[in-house]
Amino acid sequence: MSFRLSQRDKDIIAFINQFRAVDRDSLVDLFFKQLKSPINACNSVMVRLYRLGLIERTQQYSPTVYLPVDAKIKKNSQKILHFLSVLDIYKQMCTYSTPKQVIVEDKPTGRKGGIEPDLFCIFKGSPFWIEIQRNQYSVQKMQAKINLYEEFFFSDEWKVLHWQPEERSPIFPSVILITPVRYAVSSEHIRIIQVANIHELMEKYKSSTKQQREAKTMTQSSSGGIRINLT
Repeated sequence: MSFRLSQRDKDIIAFINQFRAVDRDSLVDLFFKQLKSPINACNSVMVRLYRLGLIERTQQYSPTVYLPVDAKIKKNSQKILHFLSVLDIYKQMCTYSTPKQVIVEDKPTGRKGGIEPDLFCIFKGSPFWIEIQRNQYSVQKMQAKINLYEEFFFSDEWKVLHWQPEERSPIFPSVILITPVRYAVSSEHIRIIQVANIHELMEKYKSSTKQQREAKTMTQSSSGGIRINLT
């Protein structure tokens, strides 16, 4: 059977493969919002792609959630909710600026037992590793997670990751903990940011930018003043 795929078809399939689980409404927002009847258009395209065997779907959620054809997760798995949480964080970022170099379930060490952030991306020019905590954990467990990031920091392996800028010195990403709970974790070597969502992160950024402008005004006689940013 021969068929032709539009560029949008290819982009949708690639997006589902990247994020592992994508709900219908997210597809509407990301690929169909500009159309006159976005939901109907999305439904029509997704039914066609499903019938062609190019995507999988599970109707245990409403609206329907779409999966890659080679998905290794069961259609009723709780892992689907995890991937939808990652997607939600990505969509929140897109309301401010489209993230670049996006990696879902990044494994930068390449080894089992190393850091495994839920998401890596370069957002507003800064690299971030993002941990999404849907459940509450002990402070000890969270500090152990931070300690793994410190171990990776001292390994220097991060300096040759493919996304590192060629024209500048390597940058170790800030670690964002997306959590409704604030944990008493710390590090002397990496930056940890705890927020409930990306909107809170951006409020902090706006506040930091305002403080930076005020500090610059108050310290004009110093060499550049105080620099505050997300990284």
